[in-house]
Amino acid sequence: MAAASSVSPTRGKGRPRSFDRDAALFKALEVFWRRGYEPASVAELCSAMGINAPSLYAAFGNKAELFLEAVTFYEERYWAAPSRRFMREKDFYVAVRDFFAEAARILLAPDTPCGCMVVLAAVNISDSEQNVIQTLRKLRADTRAMFAEKIRQAVNDGQLPQDTCPDALAGAFNTFLEGLSLQARDGTTPEELEETASYAVRMLPKWRKRLKASSEQD
Repeated sequence: MAAASSVSPTRGKGRPRSFDRDAALFKALEVFWRRGYEPASVAELCSAMGINAPSLYAAFGNKAELFLEAVTFYEERYWAAPSRRFMREKDFYVAVRDFFAEAARILLAPDTPCGCMVVLAAVNISDSEQNVIQTLRKLRADTRAMFAEKIRQAVNDGQLPQDTCPDALAGAFNTFLEGLSLQARDGTTPEELEETASYAVRMLPKWRKRLKASSEQD
């Protein structure tokens, strides 16, 4: 995550002299994460961010633009580093195991609301908010694409069978990740979520062979 920036916008009606933009985005993020995009009101957002409505509009444009900036902030703060580690790890099975273990910890981090913002905030958005809908859809598609690229590499490296369908397995991983988010929101414990997350790699055929070979050596 980039260091927090102190923004000093041009003074105008309703605009604060200065404020910490990242801190304001984090407060907005908490509201959107907890309430969802549609139910979150401008009044709630302003209260959480410690600004008034004219200041919100002056700094961020409108509620939709604030949400999209908060989503970008969320992705960079929580998921950019795990995704880089996932793609850098040469052992596909270790990459899957570690990514989903880290995802479980992120989804139930004690300093954040439970669950994934891109999944939970996307519920029941009206058709008129096409920019928001399309942005969230692209973020979910980007995650599937990341999984698919890693799977294709594993097939080419001989770590996965040649008949593996990268798109289908990527879709399964993405669905699994979204399911973890819903479980986190429903109050599962960190231990339970991490145990569930461990099955992302356990369900892969070669991982079962590894476990069997390891147990036989013991």
